[in-house]
Amino acid sequence: MAAHVIDFLTLGNNFGTPEMRSIWSEENRFRKQVEVEIALAKAEGELGVIPLEAANKIAQLVKVEALNFNELAEEAVRLRHTFMATINALQRQSGDAGEYIHYGATTQDIVDTATVLQLKEAFEIVLRDTRLVAQELKTLAKKYQYLPMVGRTHGMQALPTTFGFKLAVWLDEFVRHLQRLNEIRDRVLVGNISGAICTYASFGKKGPEVEARALALLGLNAPNIGWQAARDRFSEYASVVALISGTLGKIANEFYNLMRTEINEIEEPFSSGKIGSSTMPHKRNPAALEGMASLTSPIFKSVALIHESMRVEHERDAMSWRAEWIALPEMNIYLSAQLQIGLSILRGMKVNAEQMLKNLELQNGLLLSEKVMFELGKRLGKQSSHSLVYECSMKAFEEARSFKDVLLENSIIKKEFNESEITEWLIPQNYLGSAPDKVDIVIRYAELSGLLD
Repeated sequence: MAAHVIDFLTLGNNFGTPEMRSIWSEENRFRKQVEVEIALAKAEGELGVIPLEAANKIAQLVKVEALNFNELAEEAVRLRHTFMATINALQRQSGDAGEYIHYGATTQDIVDTATVLQLKEAFEIVLRDTRLVAQELKTLAKKYQYLPMVGRTHGMQALPTTFGFKLAVWLDEFVRHLQRLNEIRDRVLVGNISGAICTYASFGKKGPEVEARALALLGLNAPNIGWQAARDRFSEYASVVALISGTLGKIANEFYNLMRTEINEIEEPFSSGKIGSSTMPHKRNPAALEGMASLTSPIFKSVALIHESMRVEHERDAMSWRAEWIALPEMNIYLSAQLQIGLSILRGMKVNAEQMLKNLELQNGLLLSEKVMFELGKRLGKQSSHSLVYECSMKAFEEARSFKDVLLENSIIKKEFNESEITEWLIPQNYLGSAPDKVDIVIRYAELSGLLD
């Protein structure tokens, strides 16, 4: 029976995708460890470190499908060692050649390199889905490039902007995330087969060559020096995961707020029969957005745990190492769900353009106080205009009156400006600045980067 929410039949897909869960499954973990052992044997056979015939037999006879996980678990408990039972099982599978299984390697060589193989598979999914989210943001930013809406600061109406501009800010973040993923790939996907304290002593003079050849067979890069005591690669990857998740959480939280009944500017995808509440039949809750936003916090916690694993005792210890076994699967699984939920929302959300326009007029013109201040400032000076517009703004707010009417009642303003001028200043669409132009710039940069193709 499942003991973690990731594996619950009823909830699991809210916290991870089947695709990513399979990568971090126990079966795949064993599979990758066996792949490393076979690659090691092949490399050693080719280089004459072990008999070539033994290496060929190991490659032929070792089958992860034949491993009995229950028996391995029982033996691991008895031996009080997490990997020795696997070595014993592979030795039995290999017959006479079994004496050369795991030759020269230490447990962490195999487990670390196998973990990197799992991470390599996870990396491709994260890269793929991050790219898909960026592509969707690009499409939507262009579609809503000129759609005016309220921009808000400190939770309050501030100035007009466009929905496309908001989306373009996120698109630009995702382009940077893609750049980060591409920049770290070669640094992160590095194996390690160097012996007990990374000196290669157990392999003889051919140790570094054995490592390089084995890792090449596995499609991994070779390190300059063994990294059993240097966990920065996982931390670097985790940091990028945190950045991607942070952006996704922010997007979900923003849409959550824009979906509030009183704002009503967007709605997450709704399907017939979707239940919002077990007791309030009218509810159309932002369930997907809440689920998407909720995953950033556990990802941040897993990332923090990964960073803790950088604190290694001497040349190696298991205290920090085992934290990675918890945190790496969790952060990747949670992120896979977050990316997929984000894609679903972006592809199917409803944009309420009419309500966006209504919200622009919600404060009876006060949204354009900055515009009025700068127009008055051309004749009266900026600071003097600020004081004057502040006085008019507070009066309009406190008396729930039209900002335009209050402005026209002011003797100083009325003397210098006419009603048609003030009316023009208070049209939100006339005060978008360079927002639409910036959307084009971001999209052009995204396309030129070549990362969205």
